[in-house]
Amino acid sequence: MQSQATYNYKVVRQFAVMTVIWGIVGMLVGVIIAAQLVWPELNVHEWLSYGRLRPLHTNAVIFAFGGCALFATSYFAVQRTSHAPLFAPGLAAFTFWGWQLIIVLAAVSLPLGLTSGKEYAELEWPIDILITLVWVSYAVVFFGTIAKRTISHIYVANWFFGGFILTVAVLHLVNSAAIPVTLFKSYSAYAGVQDAMVQWWYGHNAVGFFLTAGFLGMMYYFVPKQAGRPVYSYRLSVVHFWALIFTYMWAGPHHLHFTALPDWTQSVGMIFSLILLAPSWGGMINGIMTLSGAWHKLRDDPILKFMITSLSFYGMSTFEGPMMSIKTVNALSHYTDWTVGHVHSGALGWVAMISIGSIYYLLPRLFGKPEMASKKLIEVHFWVATIGVVLYIASMWIAGVMQGLMWRATNVDGTLTYSFVESVKATYPFWTIRLLGGLLFLSGMLIMAYNMFLTMAGGKAVNAPVLAPAAAH
Repeated sequence: MQSQATYNYKVVRQFAVMTVIWGIVGMLVGVIIAAQLVWPELNVHEWLSYGRLRPLHTNAVIFAFGGCALFATSYFAVQRTSHAPLFAPGLAAFTFWGWQLIIVLAAVSLPLGLTSGKEYAELEWPIDILITLVWVSYAVVFFGTIAKRTISHIYVANWFFGGFILTVAVLHLVNSAAIPVTLFKSYSAYAGVQDAMVQWWYGHNAVGFFLTAGFLGMMYYFVPKQAGRPVYSYRLSVVHFWALIFTYMWAGPHHLHFTALPDWTQSVGMIFSLILLAPSWGGMINGIMTLSGAWHKLRDDPILKFMITSLSFYGMSTFEGPMMSIKTVNALSHYTDWTVGHVHSGALGWVAMISIGSIYYLLPRLFGKPEMASKKLIEVHFWVATIGVVLYIASMWIAGVMQGLMWRATNVDGTLTYSFVESVKATYPFWTIRLLGGLLFLSGMLIMAYNMFLTMAGGKAVNAPVLAPAAAH
């Protein structure tokens, strides 16, 4: 038996479509700045220079592409697992339009050089206030839906989504505290090393919660759904949640090794980063082992390929991160392209691939179709994206280790063996390979957009009926 009420898929549809569009925009800017390193003459205007476009790229891929994917999937999963339509649909609509406005304001202000200068928090104070309003509304809609659920259990995906929403709110409010000077300029409420510490408490937890906990919520809902199997170990998923959210909070200082930050603080950051390996790998194993008894599905299900490959990259990135936090390793890797490789192993390999898989799962259901218009194109997208990621991160790993070794090489008399410009010249071929990898990944997103519009053209917007509590099992 089904009730007459329907799930609110409208806002999910809007966010799902914009995920793909902003993915293309953000990755296009990434390709442009990669090309600017290979051909510096592409820095044609100060508004379109590398220094202005790089923060635009990070904001577009994290908050526009990743953010829209998180909104879409959390709004879908919380309704389905709560057996209730979204709480305050008007507020949910506000989160969509408000988030798009924030993205557009970022796309205008950052190229103009209006920036707070804080990594992942570059937007100036009026936009920060709008972010706060949208985020509080998001929390009200999400937790309101959980409060009105008709099934007593709160599924673990919602724990991860909820943890991510609450933590990002606190991170944003604390780190973005600033004293406005004009409409376009403010100064941080903190100074010196305290400002750096607050910034990397925010910065690393933006990775830990926005780019990890939120997407693990996605993984815990969509991987079992696509595999047609229950999550491998529900107990492990709960342990994974509590271990991850406790440990991640303390890892930020590993970004500040060999700086003016007190040595003991750096060591605490390193130790917690190493401990973080355990819950991270617990989650990866839980996701991959969900395929127990269904491994054969990987042969001909490209959506599942995206999801399982994303978990493999998650495992690799969360091994690499703790290793890079060890001071002796960090002495080699710090400020090199190895860090860039590590970031993109997580951002493209884990975040983008789990998002792409989840959006491919959603789109047919949101537009009343049995499946995407072209399964073959999903397969092509998978291989193009995977080759792109591998080219990207392998070139950056090699370039980074080479840079680190060149920068610290000394002659017998103690002078530096290489000038900085020699390391730049040696890195040049690897930047070219990185550009190729980025181009491939962008091409995959264009294939996805084509497939999405084909699917939308042959379907119509639908809202599924809400399952009555009696039909929960």
